[in-house]
Amino acid sequence: MSAEWYLRCIGCGSTFREEPEDFRCPKCDDLLELEKEGLPELRELYASGGKGIWRFSCALPLKEIFSVSLEEGNTPLVKSSNIGEQKIDLHFKVEGSNPTGSFKDRGMTVAISHAISRGARVALCASTGNTSSSLAAYSARAGISSFVIVPENAVSPAKLVQAHLYGASIFKVKGNFDSALKKARSLALSHGAYLVNSINPYRIEGQKTVSYEIYEQLGMRMPDYVFLPVGNAGNISAVFKGFSELVRMGAREELPKIVGVQAEGAGPIAEAFSKNRQTIKPVKNPKTIASAIRIGNPVSWKKCIRAVRESKGTVISVTDEEILASRDELARKEGILVETASAASLAGLRKMISRIPAGSSVVCILTGTGLKDASETASRVVMHDISELRKLLIL
Repeated sequence: MSAEWYLRCIGCGSTFREEPEDFRCPKCDDLLELEKEGLPELRELYASGGKGIWRFSCALPLKEIFSVSLEEGNTPLVKSSNIGEQKIDLHFKVEGSNPTGSFKDRGMTVAISHAISRGARVALCASTGNTSSSLAAYSARAGISSFVIVPENAVSPAKLVQAHLYGASIFKVKGNFDSALKKARSLALSHGAYLVNSINPYRIEGQKTVSYEIYEQLGMRMPDYVFLPVGNAGNISAVFKGFSELVRMGAREELPKIVGVQAEGAGPIAEAFSKNRQTIKPVKNPKTIASAIRIGNPVSWKKCIRAVRESKGTVISVTDEEILASRDELARKEGILVETASAASLAGLRKMISRIPAGSSVVCILTGTGLKDASETASRVVMHDISELRKLLIL
């Protein structure tokens, strides 16, 4: 990393100029995050006027000339037309427009660029799906090998096909995502593979750029609320980091209230908030139809709790039925097709709408495209006989 950047432990506060293995604090084993001595001013951040996340390289730990990129970022912020939240100004940040169809690409371009700068030849991750396809694509772009560990029978076939076609070697483990991550961490340490799960702070640096874009797309102003799905909890900490940095760079508005949304069957952070606990109680067997957030022991839970507390937000849970209803509503009323987990953000807004003041600016982050996990819906598709078309047209 360049001289002005350093790593800080979120637990004991120790700082490091050299990168410990596995991106964990060698003193207390907690997560590390990257910090920069002297952020750019706001006008410098947006000075390039280019496209994608690398136009923000003055706030990233690597420069654009070193980037392994597929021109990720620059995703649409779509104003709601038909959802019917008349009392608020509602927008959707459509992260499924990234190259591999999810927000993961923002972090992966930085993580794989860092891997190359370190001379890595093998990249490794545990995944519920999106990380695997993103890792595989950027590793292919960089010309290095990619290995993916997934929980058996728990990942969307479409995501596995993506990773396979990009050239990843895919391995299954019994158990859930937490088991896969434990195995990935162990293998990364013992065999020197570069680990790209969200414990990797370079991933978070790339993902924070979604906040930079939202601020710009809203006309250089903060939203009042941001809703997003929470699985392993890395992305919510990245969103908070991005908005916090904007304030430090000179944005005068208050931070948006950040609301994390978990599925009821995989909601340890939401449970901690509902019971006003400072720590989470992991869910041993997480269950939800939203496979991308089916994580019972999120590794970044401390970062998540800090993000929502400091932004005066919260973490809530929603049912699978509420998630599915919001997914269908986004498609049929807004023309936005999202993977099931992405719809948790709108489901969370639905649940909290009575608590949001009229006129508030609200952004729902939609993390991935619906083509990621369409198999659940395929059985519900109705195919009419062509002879029925005339009758339907008359109606």
